[in-house]
Amino acid sequence: MSELEIPDIQLTDNTSQRLPCVLVLDGSGSMDGKPIKALNEGLKVLEQELKNDDTAAQRVRLSVLRMGDDDEVEVVTDWTDAVDFEAPTIEANGRTPMGKAMSMALERIEDQKEALRENSTPYNRPWIFLITDGEPTEYDWEETAQECREAENDNKVTIFAIGTEEANFDILEKFSSLKPVKLDGLKFKELFVWLSKSTSSASQAAQDSEVQLEAVDWGSVPT
Repeated sequence: MSELEIPDIQLTDNTSQRLPCVLVLDGSGSMDGKPIKALNEGLKVLEQELKNDDTAAQRVRLSVLRMGDDDEVEVVTDWTDAVDFEAPTIEANGRTPMGKAMSMALERIEDQKEALRENSTPYNRPWIFLITDGEPTEYDWEETAQECREAENDNKVTIFAIGTEEANFDILEKFSSLKPVKLDGLKFKELFVWLSKSTSSASQAAQDSEVQLEAVDWGSVPT
């Protein structure tokens, strides 16, 4: 039996409406030290916050991608409901194939939509969170950035771009119609608490409806 033919037990057993969410995380060498430690601590907070929220635990569906190594993208967490999510440990080494990572995120979103439809599971517009301390290291990232904007314009996905102080915000702006947010210091824990609350709210909203998210208290919009 091929991998595509294996039924997703989570979708079979739990018919609740879902909010698919892909985290695209920077695991490049420049994140080594305090940044990667803070990111991993934040992911553990995200796990607990989601599991402590009964609605989010059943409705938020996560996949985590790591960009790093020799311009490679790693699926560190395959699609899973938040109730079963285990925070991965992201390593810091290599480069930042942002275009390749975002292209994979878009593909995984579309594959997940198909799986949800096949299981007659309703879903909210998926989210992609791009978190980085730098900029793309491949030459053809702009083509993917345009694909991201087009996917947003077609209401296929909502993309949030978040950068540390050292990130290139002019480039991050090209990946989303939303303004990128600059992380204050290394407030990854605060970021992931906000993410947990926001996904919980969005997962309860009617399909194709607008969701009012809480104000960001972990970053600012560069001007």
